[in-house]
Amino acid sequence: MGWPGIVVLGAVVGWLGWWLHPLRRAGRARPWVAVLIGVAAAGAAKMAGSATGLFYDGDTLEWPICTAIALLSVAVTVGLVSRR
Repeated sequence: MGWPGIVVLGAVVGWLGWWLHPLRRAGRARPWVAVLIGVAAAGAAKMAGSATGLFYDGDTLEWPICTAIALLSVAVTVGLVSRR
């Protein structure tokens, strides 16, 4: 998949996670924060998976793991920002 794919994946997951989160209307959560968190989390998951040998570049496990970590991070971030 490579780094451009990870950036696009993180941005899309971040924006969709912000848009679909039920608490986004209740708080001050901004879409650019969610996109940034999504990209950072997907990148961190890719680096951690490559460092541990869990998957290699383009491996089948890379997409679902990076997507799940990014979505979880966006959900937690938007939820925490909305409750303040």
